[in-house]
Amino acid sequence: MKICYLASLILFVGHAIAICPMAHKMLTEGTTYDATLTNAYPNGHGQAIKRTTGSTVGFDPSSQYVSTTGTHAFVPPGPNDLRGPCPGLNAMANHGYIPHSGIATINEFAQGTSEVFGMGNDLSLFLAIYGTALDGDIPSLSFSIGTGGNSILGSPLSGTGLTGSHNNYEGDVSPTRGDLYEYGDNHDVQMSQFLQLYNLQSNVSDPSRVNYDIDILTAFRLSRFQQSIENNPYFFNGPITGVLVQPAAYQFIFRFMANKSEEYPEGRLDREVLKSFFSITGPEDNLAYTPGQERIPDNWYKRATGDEYGFVSLLLETTSIGLAHPEFLSVGGNTGQVNTFTGVDFADLTGGVFNATTLSEGNNLGCFLLQAIVLALPTGVSGLVGVLDQLEDTVNPLLEEWDCPQLQEIDESLLENYPGFSRQPAK
Repeated sequence: MKICYLASLILFVGHAIAICPMAHKMLTEGTTYDATLTNAYPNGHGQAIKRTTGSTVGFDPSSQYVSTTGTHAFVPPGPNDLRGPCPGLNAMANHGYIPHSGIATINEFAQGTSEVFGMGNDLSLFLAIYGTALDGDIPSLSFSIGTGGNSILGSPLSGTGLTGSHNNYEGDVSPTRGDLYEYGDNHDVQMSQFLQLYNLQSNVSDPSRVNYDIDILTAFRLSRFQQSIENNPYFFNGPITGVLVQPAAYQFIFRFMANKSEEYPEGRLDREVLKSFFSITGPEDNLAYTPGQERIPDNWYKRATGDEYGFVSLLLETTSIGLAHPEFLSVGGNTGQVNTFTGVDFADLTGGVFNATTLSEGNNLGCFLLQAIVLALPTGVSGLVGVLDQLEDTVNPLLEEWDCPQLQEIDESLLENYPGFSRQPAK
């Protein structure tokens, strides 16, 4: 597939192209876009990552308030409604920001994530298109947030839904969901994992100071990564599911679930908000999980207009954290037994276009991620190609700005050696 499809997915809206020079400068200099990444993160070469001053966007309660009443009052899922591994999407369906059935179109996903979370249009469209392309129903341009079901056209869905998307959308090392081949369940909260995250702020006695921020979530991810190596014989860290989707699952928790206020315009994620979004109820000594009943908290405020978290934001933050913790960038997995993690040589994987050294230079990590995404998409699918073709006008300026080495293919034959990649665990 032409590389132009890659950029079209990522930079759907024109404003994204305008900030490409800034993104190139940030990636080249190793500078994060947000002050919440601390100088405790080295960049892989023994130097602290530089920081900017963070967002200057203020707080506007009238435009940032997210309704949980009236047409958006909480309604638990019925027996035929679908819920899955993404707590944010489950909450959106329970409050009617996407159809209560759990099946939505690309446009409904894009509109809902913007309205509820302040997700950037480029990122929301990318996620919706990617989910539809790999796990959705192409004729209706929709996908399920859970398992398969009936499409919005009334016919059976052709895709597997998010629950069935292991290793092409959903992957191992989820914050709260279990590894599929460890638990046989990748969609329900594992209370041991939730409590592990929850207890990372147990030493904060003043509830007003509790905040599950990026630093906390990165420490949690490091622990979860090691746990998967130690407990899941089929753990697999893929080029997309491991290097890009996995960090998004952690970063989205703070970037989208933190409650914004005048005091905390960047957001603060306290215990009650965290519990609400993960369908956890009960007192501290008796927390309980009810599947599928994720809620948007009352009196909750999303990201400000002008401070949307888009694809460039995700990419920059992922790059900063990945360079600080190179294990996150290790494509590979266990080989059928625990503690057997073996990585793939990046030069072999990419035909020599990138290697372990060049991947950490300039904007090469971003270049690899962008091009890996497009290489995973199906080609020549009627209906889907039309969606992608509409976006081609955004391509050339981006490619010129990022000046990416041209990745022609990813050698998936190297990944087939891992039983977790093939989704058929070794006997």
